[in-house]
Amino acid sequence: MRRLVITCLIATLLTGCATDKPNDPLQVTDTLTAATPATSPPATTAPAGTVHPAPPVQHTTYDPTTHTLVLASGPTLTLTNTTTGAQQTTTLPSAPAALTTQNGHLLAALPDSDQLARVDLRTAEVRTTTVPGGPVHAIDLDTERTAVALRNPATVTILRNGTPTATADNLQGPAQVLAAGQDIYVLDRLTTAITPINTTTGAKGAGLRAGDGATNAVTDRYQRILTIDTRGQELLAFSTDPLVMKQRYPVPGTPYGLAYDPTRDLAWVTLTATNEIVGYDIAGGEPTERHRLPTITQPNSVAVDPQTGTLYIASANGAGYQVVTP
Repeated sequence: MRRLVITCLIATLLTGCATDKPNDPLQVTDTLTAATPATSPPATTAPAGTVHPAPPVQHTTYDPTTHTLVLASGPTLTLTNTTTGAQQTTTLPSAPAALTTQNGHLLAALPDSDQLARVDLRTAEVRTTTVPGGPVHAIDLDTERTAVALRNPATVTILRNGTPTATADNLQGPAQVLAAGQDIYVLDRLTTAITPINTTTGAKGAGLRAGDGATNAVTDRYQRILTIDTRGQELLAFSTDPLVMKQRYPVPGTPYGLAYDPTRDLAWVTLTATNEIVGYDIAGGEPTERHRLPTITQPNSVAVDPQTGTLYIASANGAGYQVVTP
């Protein structure tokens, strides 16, 4: 595979990247449409590892504190203790748009019911908080503050004990909130850009284009933001403070799912057009392919256990979920 790594010392600043003007010349297109995974072809190679039955899964995450794998199928969550094999299910008020885990708890954004749900992964107990505006993603910044991306209006709001304290507005399609250092950044799937946000005032900094159709992002232990450009078929890496694109690497196969293993410095990327997952070593100056494995069909989501390196790949079309240790 041809390698291409571009160090972007001068990147296009999106002043007003999250503008409300549909004819902004810096936008990829006048008609903003989020990129989507490819429809996977039938499997021609047996998936690596072990495949377990599961209904179509939209979201997958893993909590290392409780060794819990979380699979979301509509409003139903399946919680599996990967050490003991014990399994619990719980039902949320509506289907989550995103899941995040931290220290034994799950935070789910529920846009259709205007709620955030917190799940104790040890007991499966669910507590909900009303958040008007259709929350699509949320992360806890500390014990009191939560950053929430909202669908309508398209904003990112900082809540302190449930009360809004700051809001970044005039976004188009905020989809993920990421914390790096003391700052937060929003991935906007419609403008396919990353923008820094001041958590005290809600002021937006200068954003950067994230390829032609960014879909998913994570932060790594170097405080970089790793982003999948599904439409452009690339893996992007942005340094923060300041926000600068540092790496741009081709990933053919319509990449979509993304997980990061901080222990091994591996970025795992699912390829929905080829039913594969690729592991890239991102510790150096450019990504280096270390693993390439066949997957189940429609591998839209992936999670990794940072202690063992075990991968959990879930199918969005009902082909189950796959467990493999590279």
